[in-house]
Amino acid sequence: MAAANDPIPVMLRVAGDAHQVVVDLGTADGRCVVATPEGWSVRDRSPVLFRRSGAMAVMPEPVPARALDGLALLRDLVNMDDDAFHQLVAWLVAAWIPHIPHPVLTFKGEQGTGKSKAAQTIVNLVDPSPAAKRSQPRDVKAWATQAFNSWALCLDNISTIPPWLSDTLCKAVTGDGIVDRALYTDDDVVVLTFRRVLAMTTIDAGALAGDLAERLLMLDLQLIDEDRRRTEEELDDAFRDARPAILAALLDLLSDVLRELPNVQLERMPRMADFARVLAAVDRIKGWETLTSYTTTSAEVAADALEGDPFGSAVVSLVEANGSWSGTAGLLLEHLPHPDTAHPKWPKDATRAGGRLKRLAPILRSVGITFDDTARTPDRHRQRLYRLTTMADTRDAGITASAASAASATAPDLRFPPDASQYLSVRTMSAQRPQPPLPDAADAGPDAGFSSASALHTPADLYGQGSPDAADAADAGKHAISGPHPLCAVCREPMDPASAAGATTHPCC
Repeated sequence: MAAANDPIPVMLRVAGDAHQVVVDLGTADGRCVVATPEGWSVRDRSPVLFRRSGAMAVMPEPVPARALDGLALLRDLVNMDDDAFHQLVAWLVAAWIPHIPHPVLTFKGEQGTGKSKAAQTIVNLVDPSPAAKRSQPRDVKAWATQAFNSWALCLDNISTIPPWLSDTLCKAVTGDGIVDRALYTDDDVVVLTFRRVLAMTTIDAGALAGDLAERLLMLDLQLIDEDRRRTEEELDDAFRDARPAILAALLDLLSDVLRELPNVQLERMPRMADFARVLAAVDRIKGWETLTSYTTTSAEVAADALEGDPFGSAVVSLVEANGSWSGTAGLLLEHLPHPDTAHPKWPKDATRAGGRLKRLAPILRSVGITFDDTARTPDRHRQRLYRLTTMADTRDAGITASAASAASATAPDLRFPPDASQYLSVRTMSAQRPQPPLPDAADAGPDAGFSSASALHTPADLYGQGSPDAADAADAGKHAISGPHPLCAVCREPMDPASAAGATTHPCC
C-alpha cells in the first residue's frame, strides 16, 4: 500500500482550515472535537489522521451544559486585568486555528505574579502535556525535537534570548523546517517541519530583536496579595473542575469566530495580520476592544526593543532632533555618537550599519519614522542613500505635493548635486552659512501652506540631511517667485535680490 499510494499528511493535535477545525482529544478510542461555523460536537472518529507523541496528554471532553460560565471560571484562574484577559481569550481561540501564525504569548511580571502557573494553565487548555513548561533549549536541534512533538509549548523563566533562539522563535511562529541526517545512514535525511503555538514567561528578557518584538503578545500580570494567594493544590483542583466548562466556552467562541471571519476586513493590517483579523472577529462577537489593546501593546513593546538597541536609539534621537536625515551609511556612522564601550549591536563599518538600518526599518516605522533606501549617489560608486523621516515630516511633505509637481517644470533637478564631491561639500558649506531670517507677518499669510515642510530644515539640519526633496523644491519655486528673499535651489540659503535676477543658485553652488 505504501508503494502504490502517495503519502497522506498526518497532523498533531489540531487540523483544519477556515471552514472546519478538528481537535484531537488524545484518548485511546480516537475521539475528537469538530468545530464549524454552525457549532461544535464530539465525534467518535476523526475525519483526519493524527499522530501522537510522548509529550501529549489526554484532553477532557468539553461539557456544553456549563459553557455559560466557562470564561468566568477561567478569569478566576489567571491574575491579570480585563484588557489582558480579553486578549488572552482571543489568543486561546486563535491557537486552535492551525493555518495562521500565532504571536508568542508572553507573561511578564515581577516575582510572585503567578506567571509560571498561568502559562501552565493556558498551555494545558490548548495542548495538554505532562511537560507544559520547558527550559530554554540549548541549541536548534534540541529545540526542533521539542517543537516537532508538541502543538503548544511554553519556555519558562526566560532571562535572556540569544540571537539564534530569537530567530528560531520567529521562524516557529510563521513556519520552520529542520533538515538533518537520518540516524544510522550515510546519505538519507529526515525533515522536521512545524508551525507552533508558543508561550513564554519572563521578568525581563532583556533587549529584544525587532522581528521578535513584533511577534509577541505581551501580557502583564499583577502582584498577588498575600491574603489572596492560593496553594498549588487548590489551583490544580480548581482547574481540573473548571476545564470542561472552559473548553466548551472557548469552542463556542471558536465557532462564532469561524462564522464571523469571512466578514472581517481591516483597513490597516498590523504585522500579525491573520491574528489581528481573529481579534477583530472576537471584538464583534463579544463587544471587546482586543485589537486596539493589541496594537497599543505591540507599539510599546517595539519602543522598548528600540530602547535596548544603542544604535537604534541613536538613530531615533538623530532623526527626532532634525526632523529628517538622509545620507550614506558611512555618513550616518560619523554623525552618531559612538558608545563609550564596545557594544555587540553597534555596527563596525558602513556595510553593517546599512544592514542594521534595514533590520530596524519595521520597528522604526512603528515609532513614527519612515525608512527609504531606494536612492543612490550619482557618482560612479553608486552608494546607497538612506532617508529617515518622521511621520509629521511626511505629512507636511504631502501638503506640498501639488506645488512640487508645478515647480518641477521650471526648477532644476534637486535630488542630487552633479557629483559626490559636491554632494558632500554642500553639506559642510550650508552648515557654516548664517541662518536665513524668519518670515515676518506679511510673509506668514501667503506662505503658510508651503512653509510646514521646510520649517524643520535649519542650516544645522542640512549637515545631516541629504539633498532637498520634492517639498523643498516646491518651496524654492514659490519663494523665487513671490518671496522678498529668493533661496538658492541647491543650498537653500537666501540670495541677494539685486544679484539674483534670473539666477536660481549662488555662483559658488
